[in-house]
Amino acid sequence: MTNGSPVPGQMHPPYFFASNDAEGTVEVTADFATAVVELILRGRWSQRLGMDVSAAIRKCLAQPPSAIIVNLHDLSDADGMSMPLWLAARRAAVVLQPPVQLALCLPADAGLDRRLRRSGAEWHLFMFPTMAEARAAVTARLPLAEQLEARLPPRPASAAAARDLVVQACHRWQLPGLQERARMVMSELVANAVEHAGTDIWASISRRGTGLHLAVSDGVARLPEMQDPGAGARKAERLSERGRGLRLVHFGAAAWGAMPTRGGKVVWATVCPRKDD
Repeated sequence: MTNGSPVPGQMHPPYFFASNDAEGTVEVTADFATAVVELILRGRWSQRLGMDVSAAIRKCLAQPPSAIIVNLHDLSDADGMSMPLWLAARRAAVVLQPPVQLALCLPADAGLDRRLRRSGAEWHLFMFPTMAEARAAVTARLPLAEQLEARLPPRPASAAAARDLVVQACHRWQLPGLQERARMVMSELVANAVEHAGTDIWASISRRGTGLHLAVSDGVARLPEMQDPGAGARKAERLSERGRGLRLVHFGAAAWGAMPTRGGKVVWATVCPRKDD
């Protein structure tokens, strides 16, 4: 991560952050079906916690999600010192294309709530007293996405079915230049899920302007790790054919990463046009 910008091909796993002084933590989960990310803050607000929250939000926006909901009910911030961070996060979210919704869930009349309302921030930030209200409001505002998806069994043949889904997407959205790389990336994401998760798989393809957002969800929370390729013949063998897995994703995608969901994890990748396409 450099200056808050995603590094192409780098994995971003924003699933848990803890400050060194143990004053607060940030937990992040994603909803695969809606691409809504939820942050839960616990503990006392501090400069260190603010740095962790800022890092988590930058990593979330690297995907980007359709919305971010921040649960502040377990955060101690009586003086509302975290307010500048939420205003900055809102500015970063709305300039994306498409814009990302940012909603705060916090107790009514808490110190942060009062300070935000006095500043007029409620006209720019979505603010709700409960997570149920925040989720309902955010979901109702989600745009109708151009998306194809399929439920796949944990079998090797599912990689071929996922490649076919990519062909359909590229044909429907007239993106033939992305087809070869997107098929390769999607095939590896699904093959990894088949091999390492062994659960039912949801594969999704969304159009993002002139690019594609690929996502594969399974029922195992353990996040993938890309192995160092420079360690001898046996590793080289594993990186050939199926074993090349995440290295092919790294090569073919503009950015990729993984996040936990409520029932497992989602591994995502964006494939964008290149000069040689």
